[in-house]
Amino acid sequence: MSGNLETVAIHCPYCGESYDTVVDPSAGSQRYVEDCPVCCRPIEIALRVGVDGELLDVATATDND
Repeated sequence: MSGNLETVAIHCPYCGESYDTVVDPSAGSQRYVEDCPVCCRPIEIALRVGVDGELLDVATATDND
């Protein structure tokens, strides 16, 4: 990762725990999978980034959604 890194709180859709993770909004809107550090299940993370590069939204989902 490089660019404009931001720390955001993620809530695991499986176990309900929250944790901080680092995202890179300079790469634009994106979707990727990150394992929950608590329950180790794969979380689908979707970043929505505005045209000015501002992080607008972070959404999480299970791999079954």
